[in-house]
Amino acid sequence: MTLSGTPAPAADRAAIAADAALMGRVAAGDPAAARAVVNRHLPGLVAFAWRMVGDGSAAEDVAQDAMLKLWRQAPRWKPKAQIGTWLRRVAYNRCIDLHRRARPSDNIADVALEDPAPGPARNLLAAEVSAIVRSAMADLPERQRAAIAMVHFDGMNNGETAAALEVSVEAVESLLARGRRGLRQRLSELKPDLLGEFTS
Repeated sequence: MTLSGTPAPAADRAAIAADAALMGRVAAGDPAAARAVVNRHLPGLVAFAWRMVGDGSAAEDVAQDAMLKLWRQAPRWKPKAQIGTWLRRVAYNRCIDLHRRARPSDNIADVALEDPAPGPARNLLAAEVSAIVRSAMADLPERQRAAIAMVHFDGMNNGETAAALEVSVEAVESLLARGRRGLRQRLSELKPDLLGEFTS
């Protein structure tokens, strides 16, 4: 079963079973298993949180909180979802909490940030494009932003994204469609020639 309660495809069930075995090793105190989980999931988790909250330090805090919750959960791990899906759900909830506590003057679109992904921008155009996409993403509603981040940036499929957001696949498709429309409109306002993959 996925987080949303729907049956998982066979490939997903195999991945869930493999993750369950890995979590069993984590719970038993196997340092190699813990390193494997961190190496596999922490960089993407930081990047996802950064796209959601727009602040590098806060994104690292969100990712660390999610990993700590995973360690605490390890002895009671139930194989309902893949580790990455479970972590995205925890991180998403934490990001929503941060947004709700943010001061009214906080605007993540106004924050100048360095992209945490490997390899810094090599020229001014790349930096400009990054800032424009970041600003457009910040204007999306939270669930649309999360769906776009998971599918377009993290490479998750619609089923995994549905499990992480605890919604149906149809709801994810709707979130993606509305998010893409919102991005197209915002990108056309900010830089008309920058629409990229969000035009499809």
